[in-house]
Amino acid sequence: MNWGGPGFVIAIIAVCYAGWIINNWIRAKHGYPLENEWGGTTDPGTNSKAGLDAERKIELLSNENAELVGKIDRLQERLAVLERIATDPAKRTADEIEALRD
Repeated sequence: MNWGGPGFVIAIIAVCYAGWIINNWIRAKHGYPLENEWGGTTDPGTNSKAGLDAERKIELLSNENAELVGKIDRLQERLAVLERIATDPAKRTADEIEALRD
């Protein structure tokens, strides 16, 4: 085999491209950013399974956050009522209870 001939150079180029394609295929399969031909990276985007999973998690966490904020607001209102009951003088509280009975 002639090591300096055009067949050998083309074989080296083919092996390099095949390695690059296999590398990108494995990276895309596992959700890693892909390399372009100039050495930069490109995110797989929202079309991949990892992107869809991330969007779903964000949506679920946002819903849970809204629910928890509502619970905290209700607990703060209840705590304010309990603080008012605990700090009011006994006579005023007793008068309010008697007024409610009538």
